[in-house]
Amino acid sequence: MHILSPPLKAQKMQICPKRCICQVLSPNLATLCDKKGLLFVPPNIDRHTVELRLGDNFITSIKRKDFGNMTKLVDLTLSRNTIGSIAPHAFNDLENLRALHLDSNRLTRITNDTFSGMSKLHHLILNNNQLTHIHIGAFNDLLALEELDLSYNNLESAPWVAIQHMTSLHTLSLDHNMIDYIPEGTFSGLSKLKRLDVTSNKLQKLPPDPVFQRAGVLATSGVLGPSSFALSFGGNPLRCNCELLWLRRLRREDDLETCAAPQHLSGRYFWTVSEEEFLCEPPLITRHSQETQALEGQHVTLRCKARGDPDPIIHWIAPDGRLVSNSSRTVVHSDGTLDILISTVKDSGSFNCVASNPSGEAQQTVVLLITKLPHFTNDTSLIQEPDPGSSDIATSTRMGGDGDTPITNTKTGQEKRVLISEITSSSALVKFNLQRNIPGIRMFQIQYNGTYDDSLVYRMIPPASKNILVNNLAAGTLYDLCVLAIYDDAMTTLTATRVVGCVHFATEPQYLRCHFMQSQFLGGTIVVIIGGIIVASVLSFIIFLIVRYRLCNQEGVDKGIELGDIHSQSRSEQLQGCGIIKLLQWLFT
Repeated sequence: MHILSPPLKAQKMQICPKRCICQVLSPNLATLCDKKGLLFVPPNIDRHTVELRLGDNFITSIKRKDFGNMTKLVDLTLSRNTIGSIAPHAFNDLENLRALHLDSNRLTRITNDTFSGMSKLHHLILNNNQLTHIHIGAFNDLLALEELDLSYNNLESAPWVAIQHMTSLHTLSLDHNMIDYIPEGTFSGLSKLKRLDVTSNKLQKLPPDPVFQRAGVLATSGVLGPSSFALSFGGNPLRCNCELLWLRRLRREDDLETCAAPQHLSGRYFWTVSEEEFLCEPPLITRHSQETQALEGQHVTLRCKARGDPDPIIHWIAPDGRLVSNSSRTVVHSDGTLDILISTVKDSGSFNCVASNPSGEAQQTVVLLITKLPHFTNDTSLIQEPDPGSSDIATSTRMGGDGDTPITNTKTGQEKRVLISEITSSSALVKFNLQRNIPGIRMFQIQYNGTYDDSLVYRMIPPASKNILVNNLAAGTLYDLCVLAIYDDAMTTLTATRVVGCVHFATEPQYLRCHFMQSQFLGGTIVVIIGGIIVASVLSFIIFLIVRYRLCNQEGVDKGIELGDIHSQSRSEQLQGCGIIKLLQWLFT
């Protein structure tokens, strides 16, 4: 046995990562790699390691295979590194992991697959990171968690639904974040919870969960008894009203927390304020919209302001008695404003604004009147509807069967009130002339639709305009168009409408493809002609060089030198030209 022990020890030393210390505490193996200047997780870590310490290094990320097949790992420390990202399912093989320390790193988000499958994890330490968001399902598998530390981050919320199911949780640290709301009932099922720290957040109140009511004494330090509960909530802008009266009635060991509101209690220690001073103010509606009138299809805004302590929540009740909620047509804002994006005749009636808080509620009625607009069929004839006041809407009919013949009023001898000009494949200029003077015109409205579309398109025009360019029309389509004047009737003080005139017209067909082919053909022809000219020029220049070259190399070129000075001069010029040709030949070769 003594002879075999040295080789076994050598074998153990070979599988230990460089600069790390491996301790064999039979039957467990601990790999200690903290403060070694590591830039990444060593790839040759023994897969049977039970405890692995990688703290105080410079590791920047966790890869998918860094902890692969390490099924016996129980304690993993990655504290005080520069870890900014964790690969999905990087901890999936750590089926027996009990403690994971990731504090003091640079994590900003926790996704749904970061801690998936870690059903036996008891301690998760994530404090001193840069977390801004934790996905709603990130902690769904951490049902056995006993300690969760999310302190010193930038969280505005937490995965409250997952926390509700951590029935074994005894310590929850959420301090030094930006949390402003905790849903009621979050801690009701956490019977083992003993410590809760929400110090230095933006909480104005705490939910009255049974876990607090069950504790007779609130403690902040020392040994916790069976009936005590450690709660730290200082550094929050507490609103000391009736919503926190339940907390004030509990016994407390110290008095460090202070009130931030209401104003007369600001700065006072929470535990020195008497129970009689924790009061709420019932809601009072201070401003609201008066009776509102609008045309069918218009945007309508109803306003309702209320004050109280705590701030009231405002709801709207529709004329049919239903609660108005956010939809594609209605939007209820947090400040009590109701926006009806597209009004209909069914919206006419009394809307009730209801402001409520724990101290009571207040109501106010707002009347909304929607004026129904006349609708036209596809052939631009009016649908028979009840007369809206004294409006004398004139009917209109088509004249003739030609698609280009405009529709005019039935009164004979009248000029056309609506004309269409500058018609293209996608637009048309509409000109209209209101011959009769109507006082109090608020606007003009254009209604039109195409042959293949029964839905009407509406356009609003200022009262000073006499024409409008209608765009986005379909090419080669027959359109029916009417112009209406919307005005205030002096007799009934109601909004009335009057038809100015109607026409039908057809847009021009579209020939984009033919035009494109013609321009393409013309462009190609020009390119071919220019290319032919260039090629012909080059060929002519080459032929010229070849002819000159042959003349310069003819035999007996020296026989004419004795013919005199004139011949000598011409010959020298010829020789000079041949020299140029030879130079070009040398350059091209």
